[in-house]
This record gives sequence, C-alpha cells and structure tokens, in this order.
Amino acid sequence: MNWLIAPNAFKGSLEADDAADIIQKLIQERNKEDIVTTAPIADGGDGTCYLLNQQLGLKKFYARVSDPLGRAVDGFFGYDPITETAYLDVSTVSGIKWLTPSELNPWLSSSFGTGELILEAIAKGAKNIVLGLGGSATIDMGTGILSAMGVIFLDENNKELSTHSAKFLQKIKHIQIIENIPSVSFTCLCDVSNPFFGDKGAIPVFGPQKGLKPEDHSLFLESAKAVYQLFEDISENDLHDQPSFGAAGGIALGLSAFFPTKMAQGAQFFFEKIGIEKMIAKADVIVTGEGRYDSQSEDGKGSYELLQLAKKYNKKVWLITSGNEADEAGFDEVIKLANLDFNLPNIKNTAVDNLTIAFLEKLDKKGL
Repeated sequence: MNWLIAPNAFKGSLEADDAADIIQKLIQERNKEDIVTTAPIADGGDGTCYLLNQQLGLKKFYARVSDPLGRAVDGFFGYDPITETAYLDVSTVSGIKWLTPSELNPWLSSSFGTGELILEAIAKGAKNIVLGLGGSATIDMGTGILSAMGVIFLDENNKELSTHSAKFLQKIKHIQIIENIPSVSFTCLCDVSNPFFGDKGAIPVFGPQKGLKPEDHSLFLESAKAVYQLFEDISENDLHDQPSFGAAGGIALGLSAFFPTKMAQGAQFFFEKIGIEKMIAKADVIVTGEGRYDSQSEDGKGSYELLQLAKKYNKKVWLITSGNEADEAGFDEVIKLANLDFNLPNIKNTAVDNLTIAFLEKLDKKGL
C-alpha cells in the first residue's frame, strides 16, 4: 500500500513533522513493504514557513534579534537565492509563545524583531518576503516591522518613539519615512479571513488571547483608527481594510501602506509550493490530522483543504483529531484522539501515547 502522511500541527501538543514521523514508524513497523511518504502540512498558522523551509530544502540563516518585549532571541529565515525569496514566520521571534501569561500585553508587545529578521533577509539579497502570520503576540498593525525597516513613528512633540515603549500605538501622532526604505514585496500567509476592524476584527476576536483587557478595547480601537488614518495620509497605495488583515494583529495592513503586499490562503500556497497534488495522485490512503477539527476548519484549515484536493483524485482520507465535529465532514475515516488536559506536565508524551494508541486501533480494525 502507498501511504501519504500529511498531518497539520496538533496545537499545543505535537508539531506536524513529529506527528508525521510517529505515524510513518507505526505503519512501517506493521507492514515493511508499504511505501510511506511524509509531507507534514501547514495552512498559514504558526510554523508554516518553518515547514516550507524544510520541504523546499532551503538554507537557514540565523540572527540575534528582539522578542515581543525587546529581549534578545535567536531567529531564522529560509532563503531561496534563485527566486530571491525569504520565508519566515512572525511567530519565530514575535510569537505569543515567547510570553508568559502575565507578560501578555498588546499595549507593549511588538513585531520589531520580525522586522529585524526581514532586514537580515534583505541583506542576503531577498526581494520577496513570504511571511507566515500565525501565532503573533501583537496587535501592533505591523508598526514594529515598519519601524525596523525605516518608518519613523513620532509622538505629539515630534520625538521618535521606541516600539517597545508602553502604549506605543496610542502615542503615535506623526509618521515619517526615511529616503532609502527597502525595495521589497510581501506575500502574507494566513488561515483566517477576519478583517482588522469590525465585530470580527483583530481587536475583539484576537485581542483577549493576546492579553487585551475588556475595559481597554474601546481605547485600543480608537488608537488603531488614529494610526490607520496616519497610514492613509502618508501612503501612496490604495489602502483599505480587507479580509485576513486581522491576522497577526494587522501586520499585513501596515505593510500594505508602504510595500507591495498580497494575502494568500496559507494551505493553498503551501500545497502548491511543495507539489502535494503529485503525492496525492500516487497515494492509496492519505492520513492527515489536527488537534481539534471544528467549525473553523472548513474556512481554509490544512486538513479540510487537503480533503478537497484528495476528492479530485478519488483518494481515501483518514483524519486524526479530537472531538466529534469531523464526523460529517466527508473524511473516509475519523480517528478520534482522547482529550488532553493541557495543564498537565509532559503534555507531548501524553499526546504521543494517545496518537499511537488511536492509530494502531484503527489499523487493527482495518486489518492492516
């Protein structure tokens, strides 16, 4: 049998590549003659460009830059010199993973470190930046990145502001641009369709998980609208809010004011880059998965998009997930994982055990 193992990350417990390796090993221990191809997938969420770098075989370049609060961390990007394109995730250095619950504070957190990484990529020759937007710690409208790249933010006294200063967004009253701002274009990958403003925008939907207190919503929105007006005033581009600008706290919105910027549905971009349709065409069974398949999964998440491609080739697709919402989604088999208590220690070890038990049970039932 020819297998394609293409799981997404099991958020909070297992990375996509770890899950793929576990499933591959389980199959080959049972059936040494089976052909197993692994292609862990992503859809614009945390780690998308990390996986792209791996599967495209790109060389990694490392740099010491800033985390969301300005502390030094090691970041990296992948670079393709043929296309002059760099691939990096916002989460690599500006991700929520760097902050403890008590440190979550969108009035203070910044994407400046991601801007520093982008400058390092430009120094290597990058003319195009592919930016994975998942997992951001900020709602800074890309001001941190822009500040690193030569956009100057001033207070009411025309003094330059530090991106890591308290209530940075609220203090911005003027914007200036240096003469030699880099010439670079952006493709932003995401797995959500939320605009930046509105009831489904970044502030009400994603603000709470990034530490925004309910009593601060109106003031934060007022500050964001003021910055947006400044962007409109200085931009030479036709700036307007649009679907997916709410991802990563409005980073794409801010970038689009100063640079050629386009949004891309993360899963479709990822699949095209790694040539997954050719893998699907050769497979007898495709195994995918995610931590919890839910109502949002059919809005561009990797497992659902992979199912749609597989249907074109009449291939069987198995989904590994928790919960019951995948039962009517169209998968040939749904392998249900036990629910995890994320407050327990050694969560990864428990996740590995749960995945192993559930997958072996399915093989037994299928007589494989």
